[in-house]
Amino acid sequence: MATAISLDRQEAATAGATLARVLIVDDSAVARAVVERILTATDRYAVVASVSTAAAALDVLARAKVDVILLDVQMPGTDGLTALPDLIVAGAGATVLVVSGQAGEGAATTVQALALGAADTVFKPASGARLGQFAAILIDKLDRLAGATPSRMPSPPAPARPAPPPRIATGAGSDEFDIVAIGASTGGIHALSAFLAEIPASFRLPILITQHLPTAFMPYFAAQLAVIGKRPCEVATDRLRLRPGRIVVAPGDAHMRIVALADGSAAIRLTAEPVASGCTPSVDPMFASLAAVFGPRLLAVVLSGMGRDGSDGARRVHEAGGCVVVQDQASSVIWGMPGAVVDGGSADAVLPPAAIGRIAAARRRP
Repeated sequence: MATAISLDRQEAATAGATLARVLIVDDSAVARAVVERILTATDRYAVVASVSTAAAALDVLARAKVDVILLDVQMPGTDGLTALPDLIVAGAGATVLVVSGQAGEGAATTVQALALGAADTVFKPASGARLGQFAAILIDKLDRLAGATPSRMPSPPAPARPAPPPRIATGAGSDEFDIVAIGASTGGIHALSAFLAEIPASFRLPILITQHLPTAFMPYFAAQLAVIGKRPCEVATDRLRLRPGRIVVAPGDAHMRIVALADGSAAIRLTAEPVASGCTPSVDPMFASLAAVFGPRLLAVVLSGMGRDGSDGARRVHEAGGCVVVQDQASSVIWGMPGAVVDGGSADAVLPPAAIGRIAAARRRP
């Protein structure tokens, strides 16, 4: 088994104040050596330890702070997916990037890893194959994630719950919302699972979800949400009418907008124009269009994710009298998207995903 932390590695990680600290977990000595060589060739990463089992990784995390965990799936003893939740807890804010030959685009392993809280995945090719491409993809994803890991982000004080504006203080009764819309990105699948676990099978409001995922993931993602949410879930198509008791997810290659119909119902229109966040699909057009149609009858939720997507749309919801609830920093893999909404003054409440689910289930404002 590979050694745990060596003194010189610890000193290197400590001395390089700007370096992101990485833990490599892979049962292949060759793979560990290749990944370590790729990382050390940059001036941005320090390998704190390189180990072959999940148990050894937990031992490292009990004694050292890391920013990123590179995790293989197939390992002796406890496999990577089974160990993932424990590693997230032990990592105390470390971002987990699953690096595996099973983590191809659209693969069940990929979606499972994201659902369990991994920030992203990288497909690991067979030994020697496409090594240059693998290295470029790995470093690109690490550069994106390491700069946004909670331990390396500025740590603003926990936001105080905003004072209830008059529209909430005066409250209107039990049926406050007619529709729920959710935006999420990195870490959002795990948060969605916690949210949906609180929604009873009898819940009849439509739930719309824009989650940043590639197009190939969407059918499997929708199938998983149908099981977790205990209701039908489908990938949005153009002109699809909103129906009670269903979940609709944005496709990976288009924004999901909502339009009012002459008969009083609403339907989805798919568009692909560039948006300020640069994301496709983007949360902003979904929120903005829903605010125009549903106004104060909309509950908009922003879960864990990198960047600012959803902050402009949340402002539109807030201005239209709708309610905006965001995931708290402590439970977020990355607090970029929820934090941007809080910074913009549009959040009516900041809560863990399960608590947000209970608000939606009660159809009452926080």
